[in-house]
Amino acid sequence: MFLMQVLHSIELDEIEKLRVEMVQRIRLWMMICCCQVMLIAAVTDPNDLAVLNALKSGWENLPPDWKGSDPCGSNWEGINCTDSRVTTLDLSNNKEIKAILPQSIQNLKNLTTLILIGCSFRGPIPDSIGSLKQLVFLGLNNNSFTGPIPPSIGNLSNLSWLDLSDNQLSGPIPVSHPPAPGLDNLVKTKHLYVLSLIYHIRE
Repeated sequence: MFLMQVLHSIELDEIEKLRVEMVQRIRLWMMICCCQVMLIAAVTDPNDLAVLNALKSGWENLPPDWKGSDPCGSNWEGINCTDSRVTTLDLSNNKEIKAILPQSIQNLKNLTTLILIGCSFRGPIPDSIGSLKQLVFLGLNNNSFTGPIPPSIGNLSNLSWLDLSDNQLSGPIPVSHPPAPGLDNLVKTKHLYVLSLIYHIRE
């Protein structure tokens, strides 16, 4: 009888150990799942997020859904992303933004489309815009940009469409003088709109 009690006690101990081990495994699995969900939810590249947050703090009249900490995951209006990187920034006709376009725009390094038409931007077009080497479409028309056209735009070798018309730009259209770039370097550009005039560079 005593032996049976001892064996029964051992069995209970083993069952309790198994139960504790199973609970620990379940908790670990739940923690892993939660971490995966958090990683999936926060899909915006941290560098792109920092740029957009800086823009949000300095610009007015932005779309009302520019909220939260994940522009790509939350589908902010005017923002398109590919593989966590912001590839499109389109805030066309948000007429009361009334801001400058900062040099930090260059840090959205994967941008292919930048459309800021009719947004009441003022001040110069930043020279750093020539660092956005992936740009295919650049529309800055119908604003109040002032000063010269940055020669650095000539570095945008993938650009197909450029519209700077209906601003308050001044000075000549920049032409390349090596090593300085100019708009004549835009060999892939099909449509070039500058100073309210239309130039079809490539038919």
